[in-house]
Amino acid sequence: MAISLQFDLRGVSGSNPDRGLRPPEAASLLLAKTTEGARGADRASYAVSQTIMQWFFRKSAEMDRPVGSTGFSRMDTVVTVATIAALVCVASFIGSLVWPVYRRVQWEANMTQCGDNLRAIGQAMRAYANDYDGALPVAGGRGTRWTGHLHDWSALARSQAFALDPDGSNGEATVSSSLYLLVRYMHLDPKSFVCPVDRRTRAFRPEKFGIGNKRLGDLWDFGPDPAKHCSYAYQMVYSPYRMTIAAEPGFAIAADRNPWMDGPAGKAGEFSNFMPDLPGFRGTAEQARLGNASAHQRDGQNVLFLDMHANFEKRSYCGVEDDNIYTSWDGEDKVRSKPPKLGSQPAGAKDSLLVNDPPLPRR
Repeated sequence: MAISLQFDLRGVSGSNPDRGLRPPEAASLLLAKTTEGARGADRASYAVSQTIMQWFFRKSAEMDRPVGSTGFSRMDTVVTVATIAALVCVASFIGSLVWPVYRRVQWEANMTQCGDNLRAIGQAMRAYANDYDGALPVAGGRGTRWTGHLHDWSALARSQAFALDPDGSNGEATVSSSLYLLVRYMHLDPKSFVCPVDRRTRAFRPEKFGIGNKRLGDLWDFGPDPAKHCSYAYQMVYSPYRMTIAAEPGFAIAADRNPWMDGPAGKAGEFSNFMPDLPGFRGTAEQARLGNASAHQRDGQNVLFLDMHANFEKRSYCGVEDDNIYTSWDGEDKVRSKPPKLGSQPAGAKDSLLVNDPPLPRR
């Protein structure tokens, strides 16, 4: 930076007539070189340098007036450009130190808020289980299937909402409708279901959907497209394996959105690129990170366990016996296993399979 500054100032001062530059041209060249370095440091210092450049160019017309007229002389131009270049360098240096710290603090705050959301969900689940013979929330009826949509999320009766048979069996449901039981009966705030870094997901507000004066406790799901209002994957409870709080404490029951299923922010990841970094799989750390939730930049995911504690896990195979919480067992393989799809079920009673509903197709 010092060499470039010396060269440009020689050109401005006219020590070499063949290479002398007019003041506005000198300002443009020098500031371009200076801000190029700032731009590489971080966006904040680059923005500062751009603001300074815009101010300086507004003065450039006065800079080029003859000596003795109102405005800057050539020496004034040299001093001004040198001062601005020094300020930009200082701003760039300070920004390069502060920006990573700010980003880290912001990341930790978001991770903590996400974990707090899952802890609140866990507390509501425990209260729900106390009222329902130890069972975790399961919407619908006996034999209800996971189809990714409800018949009528704002219906008056449960049988209408889930299209149940006259005897209360069968029908269709979403994963989120089971979590919504915590809103309907335990009065949990819908904000608790939104991770602050889960893009294109917003807290559910029923007044946005033209359903009259119906309140949260009158509904059966997070709106017509619940994926946009629920960031978290939940254990696949529409299966032969009844989930109760009496199961193994280390069993994972909820976590950040499943990376192998579509979400509001984009398509599912490419499963063939994922490989655990455990003996027998020979995956690299980078390949293992691909199995993590995308919300936290693949650094890991917040996971809620059956004993209702939540923890940030750096690998997705964090369940019982290294069970991958986002996949279903593939024979003896519990670590990598098979990615889920709509309608998937756990392979066994100890198979954590945390899934979320796909968003509605865009019109």
